[in-house]
Amino acid sequence: MGNIQIELFTTLDLVAQAPGGPEEDPEGFPFGGWQVPLLDAASGAQVDAAYEGTDALLLGRRTYDIFAGYWPQYEGDDAASFAELFNRIPKYVASRGTPDLTWAGSTRLGPDLPAAVREIRDRHEQIRVVGSVNLVQTLLREKLFDTLDLWVHPIVLGVGKKVFDDGAVPSNLSLLDPPETSPNGIVHLRYGLAEGIPATGDMDDLPREP
Repeated sequence: MGNIQIELFTTLDLVAQAPGGPEEDPEGFPFGGWQVPLLDAASGAQVDAAYEGTDALLLGRRTYDIFAGYWPQYEGDDAASFAELFNRIPKYVASRGTPDLTWAGSTRLGPDLPAAVREIRDRHEQIRVVGSVNLVQTLLREKLFDTLDLWVHPIVLGVGKKVFDDGAVPSNLSLLDPPETSPNGIVHLRYGLAEGIPATGDMDDLPREP
């Protein structure tokens, strides 16, 4: 069974909407591109490492459209390795509509999203979910992920789509690696889905100093 790894850039208040530019997801959101002024080489290297071994992408419709309009035509050097990877591997698109999937290797998922994602997991080793906040929220609710990569940026926006919405379900997560920081204050956190749901307790039950 393959590993489904979610890659998300978020603010301190866990807003993950439109980090890369104002055109990504502009509806009712005035802060598109909030990540750009905070980017640095250290966080970029962390992102590069997170995609090692990727053999499939799982994307929401909006993220797919952005990627399909950018990566097939990419001709620069800075992100050439991403262009080669993304253009080569299969892309699976979650959409309620009938998108025009012109990017080579693209497939629309069926209406039963959980079943389709489980099938992808059986077919590939390392699946990456990029952006795609609405899709991510579904995967979190269904517990259809293995790893959650968060790059938390030192800003608070107060508006926008958040990683967890009102439909989030109680879940346990375990920290897989020590947190990594960057000079601009970005903190990379990598969690794995753990069994069970959060336990409760009483402060009076804590051990006391002798």
